[in-house]
Amino acid sequence: MKKSIFWAAAGLMALAACQQQQAGFTIQGTAVGAADGDTIYLQNFDGTNMVKLDSAVVKNGTFEFKGTPDSLVTSRFVTYMKGDNRMSTMLFVEDGVIKVTLDPENSKVSGTPNNDILQQFSDTFAAISKELNEAYEKSQQDSTLTEAQQDSVELALDQKQEEGLAKVFELVSANIDKPAGVYLLSSFGPSFDVKKVQPLFERIPAAYSNDPEIVSLKEYVDTAVKTSEGEKYIDFTMNSPEGKPVRLSDFISKNTYTLIDFWASWCGPCKREMPTVVEAYDKYKNKGFGVVGVSLDNNADSWKQAIKDLNITWPQMSDLKGWQCEGASLYGVRAIPATVLVDQQGTIIARNLRGVALMKKLGELMK
Repeated sequence: MKKSIFWAAAGLMALAACQQQQAGFTIQGTAVGAADGDTIYLQNFDGTNMVKLDSAVVKNGTFEFKGTPDSLVTSRFVTYMKGDNRMSTMLFVEDGVIKVTLDPENSKVSGTPNNDILQQFSDTFAAISKELNEAYEKSQQDSTLTEAQQDSVELALDQKQEEGLAKVFELVSANIDKPAGVYLLSSFGPSFDVKKVQPLFERIPAAYSNDPEIVSLKEYVDTAVKTSEGEKYIDFTMNSPEGKPVRLSDFISKNTYTLIDFWASWCGPCKREMPTVVEAYDKYKNKGFGVVGVSLDNNADSWKQAIKDLNITWPQMSDLKGWQCEGASLYGVRAIPATVLVDQQGTIIARNLRGVALMKKLGELMK
């Protein structure tokens, strides 16, 4: 009996040793348009540049990489560059056989858990993008649409985009305990509702929780949650274009609803959006609607000139610190234009309303 236990244990040890020897990754792939003798590279992105880690030569139409993954599952890139033919796809290096198809139109990865998740995301994202592009192009080609119909199309596109983001969020949430889920969160986190994102950080594996991008995202989310819909606005003081200190609360207390508009003279999208803000202000200012502009400029003359050029007639404030604008930091603003709609009691009603969505919301509130 003792002997059989010993031999059973020895057999298990031998099996374990065999499994350990076999552990590792194999990347097997094809590249559309690549010829035998061409080189495929396995690369790492160091935050600035692509760094070549390994290379493989195409033989009989295929290429292969073998190796031992790092202690953590990490993302890498498989790339092909020859003349004008350049293809690249991201994958996760982990134990198992990873299948890769490099294609200038639609590269694919599969075969291991995290790469299957990545491909599921890619397929979902591609389908959403295709639907949005087709709907947009169709609307642009129809010259018979009235302004009201065009507004309706724009709202429908916004709704489709929100539905698409919801699908991506579901995928991220379902896989946040895996490297692929963590990667997708770091990439798309700022696009999601911050109150939905915040609980996900508790589910991230400890080994990935100190990733710089995750740390930065958490800082942003923790800040943005404090000024999300349903929360009270945060007051701050800055200077007017004339150099006089003004408080945000000075304006909010006077209006039924106030739009805090984060913008800058150097921001192209801000300039394109400004006619809508002007229209909203002119239409509803006599009903208690006000706007306060918070500029992320760092040049006072440029700021003042833009106010004039863009027909801005509502109050403005700035600390002329650019992206270090303290007011923007309080509200977790990472991109502009950005808006925060506040009622007279100081409750945040909505964030990032623009275009047709802004006019629609104000139409509902200012009846």
